[in-house]
Amino acid sequence: MRFLLICMVLLSMAAAYYIYLPLPSAIPEPWKLMIVDALIQWHDEVEMEPYYLQCMTMAEELNAVVISVEYRLTPDARFPDQYNDAFQASKHILTAEVLGRYSIDPKRVAVSRALDSIIPIKFKVQALVYPALQALDFNTPSHQQNGHIPILYRPLLDRFWLEYLNGEQKLVPALLANNHMGLDQGQEISAAKAKTDWTKLLLVVFQKNYKPVVPLHGDSKLLEKLPGLLDVRAAPLLADTKVLKAAPPAYIMTCEHDVLRDDGLMYTTPLEEAGVDVAVDHLEDGFHGCLSFAFGPFAFSVGKRNLGNYIHWLKENL
Repeated sequence: MRFLLICMVLLSMAAAYYIYLPLPSAIPEPWKLMIVDALIQWHDEVEMEPYYLQCMTMAEELNAVVISVEYRLTPDARFPDQYNDAFQASKHILTAEVLGRYSIDPKRVAVSRALDSIIPIKFKVQALVYPALQALDFNTPSHQQNGHIPILYRPLLDRFWLEYLNGEQKLVPALLANNHMGLDQGQEISAAKAKTDWTKLLLVVFQKNYKPVVPLHGDSKLLEKLPGLLDVRAAPLLADTKVLKAAPPAYIMTCEHDVLRDDGLMYTTPLEEAGVDVAVDHLEDGFHGCLSFAFGPFAFSVGKRNLGNYIHWLKENL
């Protein structure tokens, strides 16, 4: 009996050591988040072995998991295929035939993101939930502050961007160091940096605690390998004001403890300057993905509140 008790104590200590993460005090139910993160990490180590063995891409491996719950993706697609697929689907849905078949009110259609103005029927609103809106600066204050906060870690975000833009995973360290943003990269990159300059787009409080990471000498080959970094279809933050003027009213949800926080907060400025109505729903105790945890055994209070805010805004504005 004593031996069994000792074994249980040791196993509990080992489990706590594996699960424990130092999290900001503002995050509610921290141990629940630690357990969720540990399960995800376990999945990475066990279920994603083909990815690490280079037998599958991360998108293909994640697709295999998603298929197990009866959804299907297209993991072989590379930018701009995903954008074009979504855009063509939007055009098809907004035809008179499809709208009539499913009794859709063309005056009450929302989208998560659209920057093209050639669709005849306009979206009434756009709802962006902790969106990824740029791949130019990987050292915004939220990247620096939340790079080690579950569920979306900073290196993981870079890996996703590289797969999306059809880049090699070995480029992750270069992106993390902002080597594609060197001061010697020319006029095109300078113009793009101006549109993602968080020292001007974010609140002063962020400027006091964090400094921009801009190498003196950049790697021009990175832009050659990843032209999508400067493509507005992948990075709406780079859109011109005349394009944004055609955008519908926006709801932007951001979470304080999320590497993507500043993407959403920065986007409010150019939208408002273009005359677009913007509602920002910033969750001081939120973390990336919390909307997905509004139900089930791992439901979080912030996830339930998050979902409630989202649905309330849609009902009021759609």
